Parts: sequence; C-alpha cells; structure tokens
Amino acid sequence: MTTGSRRLAALPSYPMADLPAVKRRLVAEGRDVIDLGAGDADMPPPEAAVEALARAARDPAMSRYPFQLGLPAFREAAAAYMQRRFGVGVDPFAELHPLIGSKEGIAHLAMALLDPGDVAIVPEPGYAVYEGGTVLAGATPHRYALTPRTDFLLELEEIPAAVLERAKLVYLNYPNNPTAAVAPRAYLERTVALCRRRGIVIAYDNPYCEITFDGAAAPSILEIPGARDVAVEFHSLSKTFCMTGWRLGWAVGRPELIAALARVKNYVDTGAFLAVQAAGAAVLPQAETLARGYVARFRERRDALLPALRAQGFEPATPQATMYVWVPLPEGVASAAFARRALEDAGVVTLPGSGFGAGGEGFVRLALTVGAARLVEAAERLGKVVAAV
Repeated sequence: MTTGSRRLAALPSYPMADLPAVKRRLVAEGRDVIDLGAGDADMPPPEAAVEALARAARDPAMSRYPFQLGLPAFREAAAAYMQRRFGVGVDPFAELHPLIGSKEGIAHLAMALLDPGDVAIVPEPGYAVYEGGTVLAGATPHRYALTPRTDFLLELEEIPAAVLERAKLVYLNYPNNPTAAVAPRAYLERTVALCRRRGIVIAYDNPYCEITFDGAAAPSILEIPGARDVAVEFHSLSKTFCMTGWRLGWAVGRPELIAALARVKNYVDTGAFLAVQAAGAAVLPQAETLARGYVARFRERRDALLPALRAQGFEPATPQATMYVWVPLPEGVASAAFARRALEDAGVVTLPGSGFGAGGEGFVRLALTVGAARLVEAAERLGKVVAAV
C-alpha cells in the first residue's frame, strides 16, 4: 500500500503540530494554560479592516474568483506602502503579487525556482516553511546554524564553495523569527553583492518590519543597490496587524521572478478572498499609524517579561524587534524536554528551539501574545520548571 511520497517522508516535523491537541486536553482537564507558542497575538485586528471586510462581504462581486490578478486596489495599496515606507517604487501589476499569506508564497517560490540537485540555503533555527518548501520542490536544503557568534546572521561567506556552486536560493528573515535579530545594512549589502555574483535568489521574509523597538528600523532588502536583480521580498498583514487568520500578504521583486511565482500559483490556488483583499487595501494606507499602537503594546509586554525572566535565572537578550523573546536554557537542558515539562507541569506553551531545527537547540521561544500580567506569571512558572530540572 502506498503511504506517501519520498518528499513527504523527507519533511521535518512541524514545530507546532501537536501543541493544539495537548493544550486542548489540558484545558479540558481544567488546567490554566498560558499560550506563548504560536506568534498569534490576542489583540483585535484594525477596525478599518473589519469594516472594509463587512462592506465587501455584502457585495456579490467580491465572492467571485479572485484569480491571480486579485483586487487591483490591494495591489496598488501594497505598492504605495512600499514607496512610502521604504522609498521602493514597484509596478503593482508586474512586480508585486498578492498572496494567501506570505507562507504559501515562500513555499511556492521554491517550486518555481528549484530542481532536484539544486540547493537552497536554510537558516537554522528558522521558519519551517523554508526547509519544507525546498523539500517539496525536490531540492536539497543546506542548513546554516544561526548563533550568537554571528549575531544570528546567515553569513554566506562561510558556506562551502561546493554548496554555493549548487545554490539557487537563500532564505533570509530579518527581523528574525525566532531569534529576534536585526540585520545591519552593511550585512545586507555584502549579502546582496555575493548573491549577484553567484546568481543566487534571495527569498527575503519581512513580516516583522514594523515591529521594532528602541529606535531600531527594519528596511526592505529592495532598498539595497542591486537587490532588485536577485531578491523577492515577502510581506504579510498577519503579525503587525493581528490578522493571522485572514491570510493576506504579497511578494515583490523583479517581473521575471514574480511571474514565475504567479505561474506556480495558477496551478495551486485561485487567489485570496477578494473581501479580505479589500480589507488589506483599507489597512495599508494607514499601516504605519496603526502599527505604532500595536508595537507600543508589544514593547510593554516585552518590558514586563524580560525582568520577570531574569528574576527566575534566565538570561535572554533584549530583542529590538519581533514579537518573540529567544531564551537560552541552562547548559545541558534539552529544549524539547523543557518545553514538554513547561506545558505538562506548568501549563505554559513554549516552542523548543530544536523545533526550528537542530541549530536552535538550547533555546526556547516565547511569544508576546498575552498581556503583561500573564507573561510575568508565565515567567514565574517557567522558573519553577527550570529549578526542578
């Protein structure tokens, strides 16, 4: 009996696959569970999005197939955001493409660009879709460990020359999930220069660009000279605007790369719900203003969690971006075992670093997805877990 393809068998375990079931069981048992696992904040989406969705849902034309064109107003709003926010001008119809959330676009870009025998360079720890999309494309992932030694930057100069010869794609994600690292402009410049020399496409995953703190700023890689030749950048409304379930984002890059992505998507989806695109078109003209309100609350939560963790003996760095805290564990404590005990014994959902790849071992990721008081309580519970190890 056929049980699945070799590509299916090659997929790594998804880091959050079993958490909902375990959490549901504990809640059914009457346990108080604090969920700091998925990057899915408890704040409401913008009222502008809700109102635009409600209006559009009443329009029968919005229930028709979107196809890959989608809603022109969304394309135009996304292009206007790129120009206003980054100074990057793009053609909304040739250099930008709507996505059903950035996740699917990242996976489908691999299918558009990679063949068996090709290599994609994958950060580890990193978003599971980078390796998953590579495997589903039939290509080979080459994992690069993100560590404090390089400030969690993926340094292509350290990749063996034989690997770089076969590499067609590299995944970069700054501000970074899960480490919260921010990439300096000089790093982006030298990375773009190397990729241009080598003919490597950069999949630049940029969903946290608005969630920055303490004066940090996150650029578009397309601001870097020469990046248009080699980079496809992915944006999402999910994180900044608490619209995770709405599934809306976009990709932007030179026309040939965007056309390749669109051609794959023609065969696997018919586009994001037009009413959701109308909601996105309503949010993006005021994106920076709306983001400030959400970022202030994430910063308040970060500033409550960090001292609470440190009081329990943890030593996390202060993140300058994202909605995550990347917490080092005491030496010798396995992240998966710690996360399991945190959930079963303390009722706190965390994500083990090893769930993001072997390079994440020794850390757990905590998401700023609940209020400050609950974050402090979670830190106290985690302190008891580590004391009992």
